[in-house]
Amino acid sequence: MDIVVCFVTCPSKEVGQALAKQVVGARLAACVNIVPGLQSVYVWQESVCLDEEVLLIIKSSTSSLERLEQCIVENHPYETPEFVVLPTSHVSERYAAWVTESLS
Repeated sequence: MDIVVCFVTCPSKEVGQALAKQVVGARLAACVNIVPGLQSVYVWQESVCLDEEVLLIIKSSTSSLERLEQCIVENHPYETPEFVVLPTSHVSERYAAWVTESLS
């Protein structure tokens, strides 16, 4: 199983918690870390925006990615939610086994 790490930003801790519970409960993610205190600067509709956000760091697998992304897009309040996937070059054997077990 190829383990991946996904980044998703959310407008609040409450939204992040709800999404995290949903994807873990559906076994689309083994674990989600919620990192508070982000400031995001970006261009949206021709304006530079500065917003407070939280970051979800989602541990999942390549085989779950399509369903995970669909769940995020369907349940996220943003019109265009961030969904960035990073491959892993190494995952400890015991952690990989736990992720695999958590997703099955």
